[in-house]
Amino acid sequence: MARRRFCKTVIQVTVLSEGPFEYENLNDIYYAITEGDCSGEVKTVKANYLSGCQMAKELIAQGSGPEFLQLTDSGRTI
Repeated sequence: MARRRFCKTVIQVTVLSEGPFEYENLNDIYYAITEGDCSGEVKTVKANYLSGCQMAKELIAQGSGPEFLQLTDSGRTI
């Protein structure tokens, strides 16, 4: 079995608009900066490789769960 590689990528979105920018989801942001009345920039702030254990902890902290990536709570492959 091939070794699994997990990665955490932090993405920053900057929106320039006339007045406060309100959105409900990523689709709203995408539309506003590609078709709408806003200007936007999307860039990767950082990307780090994580161990299985680190990924399991990140998934839990995000409100998801390790089983999403077939991991146990300790980061081992199910």
